[in-house]
Parts: sequence; C-alpha cells; structure tokens
Amino acid sequence: MKEIKVKLTTIESVKNFVEKTSKYPFDIDVTSGRYVIDAKSIMGLFSLNLENVLTVIPHTTDEESLKKLEEDLKEFIV
Repeated sequence: MKEIKVKLTTIESVKNFVEKTSKYPFDIDVTSGRYVIDAKSIMGLFSLNLENVLTVIPHTTDEESLKKLEEDLKEFIV
C-alpha cells in the first residue's frame, strides 16, 4: 500500500486537493493521527488539523494510476 505525505496549508490548497483526488475512481483516504478521512470530502479535510503533515493512502494496485495521482499531488507533497 502506497503512502504519500502531503501538507495542505490554505483553503485554496484544500479545494485544489479535493478537485484532484475526486477525478480518481478508487477510494483515497487521508490520515492524521488516528483520524481517517475520505480525501474527496472537503468538509472532512477541514475537520483535520491542517498544521500537521497528512498521509494520503490510495486504495488501488494500478501502478499507472498511482503515478498519475502522485503527479497530480506533487504541489502538496512534502
């Protein structure tokens, strides 16, 4: 299972992140501590402490999709 570390620092970055993750047909989770949120849920993401580094967990084994996702999220990756 692939994990991607990201940082979402502004309201605009959260909106862009949700836009980018919403176009993928598979589930994508964001974890912060013990909380697991749907990466496609803007309200869920705003419930997290955005000062922390977040972990993105895509639920797919398709390497091509994983590469595309990483490319889409490159501006958020830490």
